[in-house]
Amino acid sequence: MAEHPPLGLDAVRRALAEDHAVDDVTTPLLGSAAQAPATGRFISEGGCVVAGLSVAALVFRELDPDAVMRPAVADGDPAGAGTVLATVRARARALLGGERVALNFLQRLSGIATMTRALVEAVAGTGAQITHTRKTTPGLRDLERYAVRMGGGVDNRGSLAEAVMWKDNHWVLLGTTGGGGGRTLKETLAASRVGVPVVVEAETDAQLEEALAAGVTHILADNRSPATIAAWVRRVGPGVTIQASGGITAANVAAYARAGAQLISVGALTHSAVAASIGFELSSPGSDQRTPSTPGAR
Repeated sequence: MAEHPPLGLDAVRRALAEDHAVDDVTTPLLGSAAQAPATGRFISEGGCVVAGLSVAALVFRELDPDAVMRPAVADGDPAGAGTVLATVRARARALLGGERVALNFLQRLSGIATMTRALVEAVAGTGAQITHTRKTTPGLRDLERYAVRMGGGVDNRGSLAEAVMWKDNHWVLLGTTGGGGGRTLKETLAASRVGVPVVVEAETDAQLEEALAAGVTHILADNRSPATIAAWVRRVGPGVTIQASGGITAANVAAYARAGAQLISVGALTHSAVAASIGFELSSPGSDQRTPSTPGAR
């Protein structure tokens, strides 16, 4: 059986090609020093939850097969300002050629993990779980879902093929919004593939009732208030998952959890997370002096 490529390898190769990492016109000006081994360190410049170290390592190995990266922490670990996250040894041209791409992945994924961890901690003790949506960066969904997991979140549907997700526009096309004519939801869902999970978005009490009549056991309550969530949890009883989504932030996530939502999906985890502040420093050859990177210039 063929082995699966490491997580993020395709994305790393696309990013290096985009940056023309092997066509760097600056580093060759160093002459022989560009080919000499050098050491770099990733250092957290602010508090974060780390994610993406293995992806950063892939960047340097693509440019120098002999590159060795030694993590000082693990993905999922919290890191304070000044914490050394990893040390990498490779030819100087590989370190300088891959620095920006490696930082882009590490900062982006750590930012997602950090935001996820904050929400997970906000709902601690309630039984609610935090998850993502499909509002991800094109081409980076697997990596961003990984970062959510490193922050303590759980996986949600990763593609259109993984589950039936009946949403507002499906209701419209079915012609039964508000209980109108046409096929019933139960008749329609009967055609879904056996074994494929079914999730139905409900925006009204009528849609909730039709979903329950169809035997649906996972309800997506989109843009509903915590009070509505609490009422629906009481209505459906045990055995039916109520997933809250839409407009959920760090300020109100605990209210949704206390209302009884078992799953809380937050699109902002992958579309609005702030990149973690992480720097990359090279050691000067033959000394312990280090040249700090300038994050905004690279």
